[in-house]
Amino acid sequence: QVQLVESGGGLVQPGGSLRLSCAASGTFFSINTMGWYRQAPGKERELVAGITSRGITNYADSVKGRFTISRDNANNTVYLQMNSLQPEDTAVYYCNGRILTVNYWGQGTQVTVSS
Repeated sequence: QVQLVESGGGLVQPGGSLRLSCAASGTFFSINTMGWYRQAPGKERELVAGITSRGITNYADSVKGRFTISRDNANNTVYLQMNSLQPEDTAVYYCNGRILTVNYWGQGTQVTVSS
């Protein structure tokens, strides 16, 4: 069984920053790709950023230059540094980890950007 546990969400003012963390635990050899998705009310879940085990990253156009994804392979942890947050970034953020052909998800953490 593989578990992903997110932390770091909360309420922040526009222009502020937050750092999300996601730690994977369980029995597995390695995690291929890890990433962050988000889902705003009434919208579909969308990819925010992803990172391979070799550190290759990709980002949604809407967050390029503002968000940075990184990972610690030794501790099976992925991070999302979010700067210059805007109200449109408000959503539940989900951690994703892909092991072989199986996708695992965290429970989600709420990020609210509001003055």
